[in-house]
Amino acid sequence: MAAAVGRICGARLLKNYGIVGPKVRQLSTTAKGWTKNRKLLLSTLGVVGGGVGALLFALEQSVEASDDRAHAFHQPWSHDGWFQSLDHASVRRGYEVYKQVCKACHSLQYIAFRNLVNVTHTEDEAKAEAAEVTVKDGPDEEGNYFERPGKLSDYLPSPYPNENAARAANNGAYPPDLSLIVSARKGGEDYIFALLTGYMDAPAGIILREGQNYNPYFPGGAISMAQVLFDEAAEYSDGTPATASQLAKDVATFLRWCSEPELDDRRLMTIKAIGIFSVLAAIVYYYKRHKWSTLKSRKLAYKPVSKK
Repeated sequence: MAAAVGRICGARLLKNYGIVGPKVRQLSTTAKGWTKNRKLLLSTLGVVGGGVGALLFALEQSVEASDDRAHAFHQPWSHDGWFQSLDHASVRRGYEVYKQVCKACHSLQYIAFRNLVNVTHTEDEAKAEAAEVTVKDGPDEEGNYFERPGKLSDYLPSPYPNENAARAANNGAYPPDLSLIVSARKGGEDYIFALLTGYMDAPAGIILREGQNYNPYFPGGAISMAQVLFDEAAEYSDGTPATASQLAKDVATFLRWCSEPELDDRRLMTIKAIGIFSVLAAIVYYYKRHKWSTLKSRKLAYKPVSKK
């Protein structure tokens, strides 16, 4: 039945309507509609476009090579790759490093305590973390502001009330917010790890002002932030040895999560999308083969009309 319907419907496709055929033939470079000049123009545009792209790539590499800072080495992060998720144990340890070390100077103004739920902490643990801070709220019915314990909807508090206070406490340097620092810096978490572990004595010829330190991974080499990560600089709740490199690795992973809290969900959606589109592609391919089978298997015979 299906074959008979296909032959009946396919018969209409053999008629020459004079519309589809010419349009399809125009897409072929062997058709008469493509002149020699047109082929030459398109070939030239393709070569020029490829050359410009290669030139831009080469210029970017040369600019990076002439930069005034060392380039961070790529580390074997557990979340590298399209189908790899973040190490949530490392993210939790990174939060502990931020809380014990980084929180004194840097803020996370785009991260709320509710974001920690089912990522680094349970709901009760996140509520306990929020209750440790005091939040200024109000006004109340009498128009007065008051202080209350934090709750899940509150954002992590800033260590300074404003930028001027932050600069005054850090010799004029303004500690940046760390919510999006991984996305904002070239190299991402590799840069953060290299910066935190790359402090050294300034080489000969490098003059540092009072309060500055030398770090080859920071632009210019002179950085106002002192080295803050040492062995046992923080304490992990799970008993992991708190070496300087472990602290740097965990806080870099935590800051990667802060920059992209939806990273795991997006990669899970990628896996689902690949599965769905694979099934759809198979169905479309089968449907195409079914529809065109009557045409590709058809035999055409020429029968001249008799003049008798």
